[in-house]
Amino acid sequence: MNVKWGAALFAVFFTVMLLLPVSAEANQRIFIDPGHGGSDPGAIGNGLSEKNVTLNIALKTRDILNQEYEGHSVMLSRTTDQTLSLSTRTNMANNWGADYLVSIHINAGGGTGFESYTYNGSYSGKAETNRLRGIVHNAIVGQTGFIDRGKKEANFHMVRQSAMPAVLTENGFIDNSSDAAALKSNAFLTDIARGHAEGIAAVLNLPRSSQQAYVEILADSLWTYNSANWNDRGNIVHKGEVYKVTGSKFKVDGGNMYKLANGDYITASTSYVRYFKK
Repeated sequence: MNVKWGAALFAVFFTVMLLLPVSAEANQRIFIDPGHGGSDPGAIGNGLSEKNVTLNIALKTRDILNQEYEGHSVMLSRTTDQTLSLSTRTNMANNWGADYLVSIHINAGGGTGFESYTYNGSYSGKAETNRLRGIVHNAIVGQTGFIDRGKKEANFHMVRQSAMPAVLTENGFIDNSSDAAALKSNAFLTDIARGHAEGIAAVLNLPRSSQQAYVEILADSLWTYNSANWNDRGNIVHKGEVYKVTGSKFKVDGGNMYKLANGDYITASTSYVRYFKK
């Protein structure tokens, strides 16, 4: 593909569409690509494989979008440890008619911090693609506190062969001990995912979900926690009590937790709580 948007007719159509306001009722299509997978581990360092970290972030990003926003649908290039070619990934996004593509990666090579990429070629819609990238980039840096390495351009397949605005994110350096330690923290991966989700939602003008999330206590009595730590017990709650939930469930040492609106944390196990919205 010599021109990023393909045929000239499509480029004109896309330019016109950018000028139209995004309706809250529109079903915006979001394609999320967890980099690498299967026989391709990506970068390796400090006990981590890039393919696993990117999948974790992508799944969390999908869940935050689906639980906290409306007016969209999400497709992932993979949801398991699967081998996929780059062309397979962009073909999936293009054939589905995605409105925005995010390819999630972890960096390597002796640096630290966060950077993002768009295609470095000449194509219709480049200025708008870079403007939208800036929204996602700033949301991730703001949410994570990553050192900002800048908004960059490169000839990467995922941003070159996509028939929609696309960004590739590099979320820390797997071979940097400080970055790797952060990438081993489930809470920090949730922060990265939230930055992606909030940036994507802003790009597509997604409305917040009109429904509030709750958990109902199913066990006779149950501990809450002062932090996302199973050993940091707080208060005891009782069967039938209902509490507001903020955010998505997240993994903590072999289990899952929700953060409650009152600041406490609670298990997300369906044996002990019932999650619902109204």
